[in-house]
Amino acid sequence: MFEITRIGTSTDIVGEGTVWCPEEQALYWVDIKAPCVRRWQVATGDVTTWPMPEPVGSLALRRGGGLVVALSSAISFFDPETGDIEPKGTPCDDGADMRFNDGKCDRQGRFWVGTMADEHHAARGRLYRFDGRGCTPMLDGIDIPNSLCWSPDGSTMYFADSVHKTQWAFPYDPETGEIGERRVFRIVENAGVPDGATVDAEGHVWTAQYHGACVTRSDPAGRVVLTIPLPMTQPTCCAFGGVDMTTLFVSSASQNLGPHELAAQPMAGALISIEVGVRGLPEPRYAG
Repeated sequence: MFEITRIGTSTDIVGEGTVWCPEEQALYWVDIKAPCVRRWQVATGDVTTWPMPEPVGSLALRRGGGLVVALSSAISFFDPETGDIEPKGTPCDDGADMRFNDGKCDRQGRFWVGTMADEHHAARGRLYRFDGRGCTPMLDGIDIPNSLCWSPDGSTMYFADSVHKTQWAFPYDPETGEIGERRVFRIVENAGVPDGATVDAEGHVWTAQYHGACVTRSDPAGRVVLTIPLPMTQPTCCAFGGVDMTTLFVSSASQNLGPHELAAQPMAGALISIEVGVRGLPEPRYAG
């Protein structure tokens, strides 16, 4: 049995993009639809919320300070101290109805992020790599991009298209940021679809299963070795944090749930923590 603790009192429409900051002992995440960026600080228990001007799909910490945020119109730098937002990278010809979704940095600090049609999915999304050379499209034909994460040595990139219930593994060149031929890592055969994911220090992949009411841990061969049931049907993303990096934080969504479902799931849309007894890895910061 795992003890589940609610963090704060906020209820997200679509919570996403959980990222732990070891220096601040704080967790950052987004509510895509609010839209906003949130931060929970361990020392005080306070949750700070910064409204965003448009939907925000994901974020990453920056080595130079502040955050990278994937707004609908552009990848941007955000300074929580001043509230300043500086557009840096615009997606290439994706269309006015497209927005950014899941995003994360590789071990070298390149920010990878996918786009999707917000209402009518038609495999028009792309996966982008954002670095000092700009915003480069790397994959086409994506419905709902999710599950971005990297193996501890950075030689494997994991990525999912949630519509197809499939997580893939790509050979990854850490030096160049290029990906090789994909292989099927895991097909989610039970309830739910693969959403946000992270990798622990042992190289196992943890995945929030949207509509599946659980988080799973898969070994490097793609075999599920642990399933943790959750008190909400729509978990969205997970990240390791805490003093010893053994706390798993999980965001969730309350969207599309009727009154009876919300009454039965009082933690729908909540951020929760779970002591899992497995050590995670700090998420890399964007190099810029």
